[in-house]
Amino acid sequence: MFKGHPKGLIAAALANMGERFGFYTMMAILVLFLQAKFGLSGTNAGLIYSIFYFSIYILAFVGGLIADRTRKYKGTILMGILVMALGYIILSIPTPTPVPNQTLFLILSCFGLFTIAFGNGLFKGNLQALVGQMYDNEKYGKNRDNGFSLFYMFINVGALFAPFMAVGMRNGWLQSHGLGYNSDLPELCHSYLDGTISGDAMTRLSTLATEVSSGPVTSMDAFVNNYLNVFTTGFHYAFAISLGAMAISLIVYLVNKKFFPNPAPKVSKEEAAKDTSVVQMDAKEIKQRIYALIAVFGVVIFFWFSFHQNGLTLTYFAKDYTDLSGISIDLGFVTIVGAEIFQSINPIFIVLLTPIIIGIFGWLRAKGKEPSTPRKIAIGMFIAALAYVLMAFGSFDLPLKDEVTAMGGLEASQRVTPFLLIGTYFILTLAELFISPLGISFVSKVAPPHLQGVMQGGWLGATALGNQLLFIGAILYDSVPIWMTWSVFVVACLISMFTMIFMLKWLERVAK
Repeated sequence: MFKGHPKGLIAAALANMGERFGFYTMMAILVLFLQAKFGLSGTNAGLIYSIFYFSIYILAFVGGLIADRTRKYKGTILMGILVMALGYIILSIPTPTPVPNQTLFLILSCFGLFTIAFGNGLFKGNLQALVGQMYDNEKYGKNRDNGFSLFYMFINVGALFAPFMAVGMRNGWLQSHGLGYNSDLPELCHSYLDGTISGDAMTRLSTLATEVSSGPVTSMDAFVNNYLNVFTTGFHYAFAISLGAMAISLIVYLVNKKFFPNPAPKVSKEEAAKDTSVVQMDAKEIKQRIYALIAVFGVVIFFWFSFHQNGLTLTYFAKDYTDLSGISIDLGFVTIVGAEIFQSINPIFIVLLTPIIIGIFGWLRAKGKEPSTPRKIAIGMFIAALAYVLMAFGSFDLPLKDEVTAMGGLEASQRVTPFLLIGTYFILTLAELFISPLGISFVSKVAPPHLQGVMQGGWLGATALGNQLLFIGAILYDSVPIWMTWSVFVVACLISMFTMIFMLKWLERVAK
């Protein structure tokens, strides 16, 4: 599988694997943590989630600038790992729930998230730039797309196990305190404390309290406060798992650092003109390449706006509308069940499908029929639209979120099969494999050599803008029929596809 690829590819993938494990442990639970910890509505939790996701990727542009200016890619990446670890420390320290001062503790949590985002900005884009530099020669250049696909597959191995660890920690902590998991209880508990709970919801709260407790519930006030505190403490300890993963990533990175390329030092124009090994580009070509990259960045904003709903509205859907009993795993000492588990579906499919996609592209390349990278991205946009078409049809008869809240949640018989989300994640993963690793590859190929870090940061910056729009999905989820929410993403993906098709010839010409 790694034949024809540089040795440093495996080292970079392993270094990133630990970081991704920690990151996706956090992302699997983040929006549900914000709701359970602070009693936030879906819209407000979604706003914080979208700002955080925006910060992660826009700060990658800053990280790229720092690395390009200093030419110290390896040092910048190392600093990113350490800064991210500090952020996880802040989030992993247990604090009481319900919080005694919501504003103070929410600011503290947001500061931890910003610290993680800044560290990720120093780390993510620059490691991708190093991988791109490994393919900047004739020996490996032809395998650039496949190399980034392999890199993408391996880092998702970390993301694969993360949600299970997060759910296992949270549910294990509940069980150790004689409590069981129920996805509706945190919202019901906060409604009870706020005095906004309806009669039907109060009846359901009483029923669920008895079901999840190992002993009799003598005081609803005591139960509600205890359940929220134990539930969120389990989340805090799940963030500590992320911290442990960062330590592993640090060790792997330091051990394998020698396999990463060292970028050539900056030279004057006169020195570059004398050195035949330096690729020369005139100002016009550089501008064309930058314009092409900016155009692609603009297109993929719509894709990321749709795709990254997997951690927001699709997670809400898993919690509110999906029969979670169909995907529970009983390990004896702990039961793995929760909306967060669906976050593992995407990396599972990435690991399974990447070799198949690489094989298909290799077969087409041998026949001289492999689509160009821009054409692959356009195909990916269409595939993503199909995923939300499936969600729209599967959600057509479901009640509004407000109605579900008034009822205190849906019974298992009223919920949809988990296979609806599993099928959606399968299709979205296919789309992702046509867009994300190949988009990174396209950037590394087209970006002028002296702007590699900045352009990789630009790709992540486009992702950031798409992520900043995520809160629109949360607003729609709370206010319109569910099927209409998914239809918005269908339209967004189709707009991206047609725009990409319109620019195909130009992009293919620039990329030659």
